[in-house]
Amino acid sequence: MNILIRILNLLLMTFVLNASLFMSEINVWIRVGAILAAGIYFLIYNIFPALKRYPSIRLKVLGDGAELLLTFFVTTIASLPLAAAGLVGTINGRLDIPVYVFYCVIFAVGELILFWNGIIRVYLTSVQLGIRYRVLGIVLGFVPIANLVMLMIIYVKVRRECGHELALDKLDKSRAADRICATKYPILLVHGVFFRDSKLLNYWGRVPAELEKNGAVIYYGEQQSASSVSDSAKELAERIEKIVKETGCEKVNIIAHSKGGLDSRYAISKLGGGKYVASLTTINTPHRGCIFAEYLLGKAPEKLVRTIENTYNAAFRKLGDPNPDFMAAVKNLTNSFCEEFNREVLNVEEVMYQSFGSKSARARSGRFPLNVSYPVVKKFDGDNDGLVALTSAEWGEKFTPLYPTGNRGITHADVIDLNREDFKGFDVREFYVQTVAELKSKGY
Repeated sequence: MNILIRILNLLLMTFVLNASLFMSEINVWIRVGAILAAGIYFLIYNIFPALKRYPSIRLKVLGDGAELLLTFFVTTIASLPLAAAGLVGTINGRLDIPVYVFYCVIFAVGELILFWNGIIRVYLTSVQLGIRYRVLGIVLGFVPIANLVMLMIIYVKVRRECGHELALDKLDKSRAADRICATKYPILLVHGVFFRDSKLLNYWGRVPAELEKNGAVIYYGEQQSASSVSDSAKELAERIEKIVKETGCEKVNIIAHSKGGLDSRYAISKLGGGKYVASLTTINTPHRGCIFAEYLLGKAPEKLVRTIENTYNAAFRKLGDPNPDFMAAVKNLTNSFCEEFNREVLNVEEVMYQSFGSKSARARSGRFPLNVSYPVVKKFDGDNDGLVALTSAEWGEKFTPLYPTGNRGITHADVIDLNREDFKGFDVREFYVQTVAELKSKGY
């Protein structure tokens, strides 16, 4: 249906252009009627460019925007020969100059409407374009030829985004009755260091919503953004006990990212949380610490470290942390701390422990600052995700390294959907759905 609409639109556009160019040869009422009909169609098409259903308003606006951009591209290319023919006709005296100018004005206005209608819809609703492609689109928009190339790049990315979302929606609907993520115990998502649980910008990106679609009950750790492992664990232990007592769920399944995994282990082992936790799944947690962090702490000027510490603590107090402690958090990520930590914080037999780890393929795999930190971590710790070495992420009964296809790799931010980015070889939402579904199958 979409292809038919595109072809119909192109044919009607071509008819209008021909009618404008050679109107002297057509009866005036036919010309007026044809142009009026084409104008009405053009208006309707700009409001409803595609007769396709989407699972959300955002995707509908995005998909329609992509259709408008494709129409702009096709009609612009297809109209060039007509414009050239009109110019030749004007030079040979077979076409009046006012007629040709009228054609050019109608063409330009129509194409501008198509373009801006499409690009505004896409820019406002696309998740995958990001800042990079939005900026490139604006900059190259004023460069002939390059602007059309950039337009097609944007179109392809947007169509892939729509296609991926439609495929995922179809998958969710096909398994909705199975509620594959409806675990016996609710899921507690525990964030890593230097972030807070926020309703405005979810640390876990699109993951929680996808899990809930498939039957999961979700809670958040809500510990401070930066503090020592013991202090964060205390907050976490209180949070777990509160959830259990208020809901009567008996236990929770913890999925923790980065330092959140260390906080969770301490809460389970040292603060009595083990009786309230059925399983702990850690994602890219530095269980053996970071050698590079220890090196940087030893080499960085003390004045610089104190400045960063004071600035961070002051900023996050304003954001809601009662007592943020930047340095305590950083020191608890070092290799020497984690060696001692692992000797003292032992696994609780009643809790099932498992872990996942990933690695970047190169510095360019991640966004700032992970693209900068990757080569540093690589030098000291080996294969890493931009912050945590793959060998440091292993803990528990089962360790699963994530090796996607392609040359991108999976960064520390990718595993929690921080950038809301889809890329070949790793579907972050489906990764969590399958992880939670496995917990359900095991009776957790």
